[in-house]
Amino acid sequence: MQTPCGGAEAKPLQTTAKHHAGRGPFGTTECDNFGATLVTGGNSGRDAYISARLPAESESLVAEKRILIIGAGIAGLAAGCYARMNGYDVQILEQHTLPGGLCMSWKRKDYIFDGCIHYLFGTAPGNSFYRMWEELGAIQGRTMISHTEYQHITDGQRTLIVYADPDQLEAHMLELSPQDAGPIKALCRGIRHFQTFDLGVLYDRPRNLMTGNEWRRFGMKMMPFLPAMLRWGISAKQFAQRFRDPFLRRAVPQMFSWEDAPVMMGMMLLAYQHTGNAAYPQGGSLEFAQAIEKRFLALGGRVEYNAQVERILTRDGRAAGVRLYDDREIEADYVISAADGRRTIFHLLDGEYADAKVRRMYDGHLPMHTQVQVSLGVKRDMREHPHWTTYLLDKPMTLIGDPRSEIGVKHYSFDPTLAPEGKSVVQVMMRSDYHYWDNIHGRRLYDTEQRQVTDLLLARIEAWHPGITADVEFKDEATPLTYERFTGNWQGATCGWLLTPETMRMLIFGVKRTLPGLKNFWMAGQWVEPGGSVPMAAASGRTAIQLICAQEGKPFTATVPSGTPPVYAPADTEAVHA
Repeated sequence: MQTPCGGAEAKPLQTTAKHHAGRGPFGTTECDNFGATLVTGGNSGRDAYISARLPAESESLVAEKRILIIGAGIAGLAAGCYARMNGYDVQILEQHTLPGGLCMSWKRKDYIFDGCIHYLFGTAPGNSFYRMWEELGAIQGRTMISHTEYQHITDGQRTLIVYADPDQLEAHMLELSPQDAGPIKALCRGIRHFQTFDLGVLYDRPRNLMTGNEWRRFGMKMMPFLPAMLRWGISAKQFAQRFRDPFLRRAVPQMFSWEDAPVMMGMMLLAYQHTGNAAYPQGGSLEFAQAIEKRFLALGGRVEYNAQVERILTRDGRAAGVRLYDDREIEADYVISAADGRRTIFHLLDGEYADAKVRRMYDGHLPMHTQVQVSLGVKRDMREHPHWTTYLLDKPMTLIGDPRSEIGVKHYSFDPTLAPEGKSVVQVMMRSDYHYWDNIHGRRLYDTEQRQVTDLLLARIEAWHPGITADVEFKDEATPLTYERFTGNWQGATCGWLLTPETMRMLIFGVKRTLPGLKNFWMAGQWVEPGGSVPMAAASGRTAIQLICAQEGKPFTATVPSGTPPVYAPADTEAVHA
């Protein structure tokens, strides 16, 4: 018997992953079935194969050619939704038990620890990303929480409050250092300038499909911002050197979370937060991903969990399907890999379609972001404190093999769904080298080092929040190896290529989504969108379907499901240090 995808019958798999108690996210040990008990509402017992169809919307779609998508992260789910909107028969294959990939959160006792979304571009009506989220059913009826402050940065004596409002930020920074009026006013002018910039126009339509008139319209939208984009492609660390005040020279590199962040992207972030276009979706990352999964299933798509792809099958220079680790082979007209880029190219395809340029991209010279996340469940209400504070240390402390001059502490008390009333989730994220953890993995030292990192950080947090150690009810650690095991991403990278001045050119001019010599194959996700981020991942999934439609000479269409608009709420945790 043939499946709709043309291969052997794909019977529902039984969930056989062993559930273990242990350290690290999702309730599993670091060495076995990472992700198996990741739950927010009993999903660990779900069937491995899920299929749904709503007659009102999906029965009107006439299935045409067949698309297999590897990975049920945001890119894979988005690709699946748009493929169904355009009449394709679609099956998503996901190696783990839940959707989302890197867009993930996990439950521990009373707490939900979030591993992804800090803010989401496209939460305000009237821009391209907002329209995309509507099409994907991700924001209908969802509460969007807006922050007026991005974060606080303090050395214990003085505090820089990173206001989203450029007028408020300018007045505050001038009060801190009148002698730095030049760079302060330039920064805030840039934020004001980017308030009307629609980043989503870069992803509305693939460049190679644009007509002359579309290029002209694109140019007219982009032209007013090109000088600023070129001027502010420098890193936050470079920009900080323009300040005279010693405190601001230390604080400014941390304004946008990492010192190599292009100032342009930081300006855009604050501009969007001020206009309500970079809010936080209440419920966290997994709930957000599940909304898109629900949309995909409602469109008549199929997603199979616990289904790990062993190889992409090729025939006569084109992608022809996949073989899974359970030895099934499933045929398709098109294959989209929304999985790890390096694994796709060099393992699923054995490097057969990698030319010198592709190999150069994955030789390790481009910057990636790998991190450790320590999450704490605390029986304490943190709403009286800023939701995110970066503490500049008097003396560097050595942690995870590197000297640290700052520690960022974030709490999620602004989202009442992540902890019971009167309790809070507290997190610390910091960059960490993959090889540091890989060198000790598989030994008791690995677990010991995780506990030691948590205890050292908690001792610091205790100094800033006296008594908090006694209030900690749960501790959880995730290392780069944790991210690698759950998502399959190379060295546990959380955003593919890290967005820096070095990779800005890749963002602006784009990364190829195909491989030389292989037809009917596309890539989607963070490895073809420098800087990663949830909206860019989703847009890359849409782009893949636009390219398939163009190849077949058919118009690309998108629909918006019914639902109420999002609800907007201010965060109730904004506080000013004395």
